[in-house]
Amino acid sequence: MNEAQRQHWNGPDARHWVDAQDRYDRQLEPFGERVLAAVGSLEGLRVLDIGCGCGTTTLTIAGSAAAALGVDVSAPMLDVARERAAGDGVAGAEFVLADAQTHVFDGSFDVAVSRFGVMFFDDPLAAFANIASALRPGGRLAFVCWQGLEHNDWLLLPGLAASAHLALPDAPASGPGMFSLADRDATVALLDEAGFDDVEAVPFETPMLLGGAGTVDDAVQFLLSTGIARSMFEGAEPAAAAAAIAAVTELIQQHATEDGVRLGAATWIVTATARPR
Repeated sequence: MNEAQRQHWNGPDARHWVDAQDRYDRQLEPFGERVLAAVGSLEGLRVLDIGCGCGTTTLTIAGSAAAALGVDVSAPMLDVARERAAGDGVAGAEFVLADAQTHVFDGSFDVAVSRFGVMFFDDPLAAFANIASALRPGGRLAFVCWQGLEHNDWLLLPGLAASAHLALPDAPASGPGMFSLADRDATVALLDEAGFDDVEAVPFETPMLLGGAGTVDDAVQFLLSTGIARSMFEGAEPAAAAAAIAAVTELIQQHATEDGVRLGAATWIVTATARPR
């Protein structure tokens, strides 16, 4: 991970994730559950949680695994993770400030998991090869990543509504980012080259509870707090910004349910086993 990315995850965007931790946990809960279901029982195993953020998945794992190590490049998020572990009295969870792309692991982990934490590597091949080396031969990898923007209405539809009044930010042509592993075939090939066998990427699509529940206004404010929205609205004329917010609010209202706003989300649940070295 390069220095710009490291600063990103230790700056205002990290603060946003910390402040909205509970909302993100509720929003992403179905995906974390599906990843853990993909690896099955963790009883007595040593588990590595890659890009652990505020520690939700690591703390869940620690309830059954012999040991759970969460690694992340964001110091503010790890501070929250440690506070949560101490406050909940969770034993067996450890958190380390480290880049999974370059950190030297001891090669003894039975399982590596990630909830949306593996799309931001500066060198994905080197990163996944390093993750393979963290696992014992035959150790299992399971992670969830986003399918393409065109399949994720929770971002696509509000973005299109706002784009009638504001310019959309340019999407990076390549490199790290939330959609860097959206191409299923490319991701399967990447993991094969990195030292994994039995690679599978299974689609998992579900209506996602935007912002983890709340009113239409809550959902709109949650969207406006994201990095993508901030880049759209930065420097916008007040009238254009107000019109964009009104358009997004109208769109969100169409998807309100009794438990909150739900919009479609599409991911890959990726599993593999570490090749004998």
